[in-house]
Amino acid sequence: MALPVTTIATADRPRERLWALGAAALTTAELLAIVLGTGGRGHDVLAVAQRLLLISDGSLRRLAQRPSAELLRSPGIGPTKAGRLIAAFELGARAAREERPPAQRIREPEDVLRLFGGRLRDLQVEEFHLLALDSQSQVLRDVMITRGLLNSSLVHPREVFRAAIAEAAAGIIVVHNHPSGDPTPSAEDRAATKQLVSAGRLLDVPLYDHVIIAGDRFVSFATAGLL
Repeated sequence: MALPVTTIATADRPRERLWALGAAALTTAELLAIVLGTGGRGHDVLAVAQRLLLISDGSLRRLAQRPSAELLRSPGIGPTKAGRLIAAFELGARAAREERPPAQRIREPEDVLRLFGGRLRDLQVEEFHLLALDSQSQVLRDVMITRGLLNSSLVHPREVFRAAIAEAAAGIIVVHNHPSGDPTPSAEDRAATKQLVSAGRLLDVPLYDHVIIAGDRFVSFATAGLL
C-alpha cells in the first residue's frame, strides 16, 4: 500500500518546505519527492525518492540516464511516477540547452523607452514597472508592480522594494505610462518618486530614474533633474 505524504510531519513535508524556504533549500530527495507526488509499497514518498537516489549512487544524471523499463522496476515506481520522472528530466535537459539571452544594459532613458515603449505607449490603463539592475546596470528582471485604472499611479515603496530586494538589485529604475498621452509628471508622480528615493537611500538600493511614457513621448526624472 502506498503511504501518503501526510505520514510525514507537516513542517518536514517537501512541498511545504518548498513554499516556506524556496526550492534551492530542498535536498535532491525532497525535490524528487515533489515530482513523484506519492509513496508506494509501504514507504512514504520521501523514502521512495531516497531509494531512487541510492540505487543511482546519489547522481541525478545517472538516474536520468536509466532506461524507462529500469525505472519501472524500481520499488514504488509505476507508470505514472516513471512518466513524471522522465518528463522532469527532459524539461531539465531542454532548459540546459537553451541559450541565455544577452543581458540588457540601461545606460540612458532611451534604453528604457526601447524596452517599454511598444508595450506601454497605447495602453488604456496605467502599468507601473520596476527594473531591477545589477552593479553594471544590467537588467536582472522586469517586475510589474501594479496595473490599475485610468490615471491611477499610486504605488507604495514597500511593494517596489520588496521586489527589488528579492532580486538582489544594486539599484532600480521605475517606469509607468500615462494613458492621457501627456508624459508630464503629476503631483502624485512627484510625491511617489520622492518616497521611492527616500526609501532607496534607507535600504541602500538607489532609484536611478523614473521614466513616464505617453504615446511617443516620455519624461525622465533623472534627465529633468527631478530626483
